[in-house]
Amino acid sequence: MASCTVEERGCPYSLDYRIFFKNDKGQYISPFHDIPIYADDGKEVFNMVVEIPRWTNAKMEIATKDPLNPIKQDVKKGKLRYVANVFPHKGYIWNYGAIPQTWEDPVHQDTDTGCCGDNDPIDVCEIGSKVCSRGEIIQVKVLGTLALIDEGETDWKIIAINVEDPEAAKFNDIDDVRKLKPGYLEATIDWFRRYKVPDGKPENKFAFNGEFKNKKFATDVIRSTHDFWKTLVNKKTDGEICCVNTTLADSPLRCDQTSAAATVTAAPACGNANPIPPEVDKWFYCEEK
Repeated sequence: MASCTVEERGCPYSLDYRIFFKNDKGQYISPFHDIPIYADDGKEVFNMVVEIPRWTNAKMEIATKDPLNPIKQDVKKGKLRYVANVFPHKGYIWNYGAIPQTWEDPVHQDTDTGCCGDNDPIDVCEIGSKVCSRGEIIQVKVLGTLALIDEGETDWKIIAINVEDPEAAKFNDIDDVRKLKPGYLEATIDWFRRYKVPDGKPENKFAFNGEFKNKKFATDVIRSTHDFWKTLVNKKTDGEICCVNTTLADSPLRCDQTSAAATVTAAPACGNANPIPPEVDKWFYCEEK
């Protein structure tokens, strides 16, 4: 896809902060629905929306229930959400985001995991050397996947690398990560297992005993979530997911640019970032089980 730009509204690290997206024509779009899943279908290169840059803690995500699906900070019990630093991990240890035009169907029970989807676009952990920017659209090569079972839901974590990474040509499947970045997959398991423990929750579980699945398996999972998304976006839903878009010709929820611009301008004007709470820098030490 041609380059996108972002428009920030509200103050970063506040309840009203939003990142809206525009395409190369300056038209407002949904990063969930209007950005194509593929950057290059023939080479199996996917688009990725970066929600959270590596080493940061603010839990930013595509707002699946809001018109135009801007990125905003997750809220739990009325408070902005930050992931804890669980030693030795500082914030997120990859560039974290989602593949557009995918959806993990919450009523579809996966035959491999035995659990239904988490009602979100499929997640991506990008392992390249560049620290990306929030809202950046990058093109990634898929290498494998991990099947996290998060509070009883299937929550696939795709392992991928930016195609513009200097070493991208060396990475073609999950075993290349194990060989060229020793310890990274083990750290990924550890991160997802323990990241909710500081909130008083139990350690997360994994399907396949925490085994990473290869590129083909991961690509098949992505394609299945794309099929679920196509079903979602071409019919009206119960309100759980907002499918308002500006480019999908066959979608009953396509809107014009006047309506899209009204959605954006209704949000508060962009302001200075609020300070990040000092407790976000705290380290947590969890005993190995």
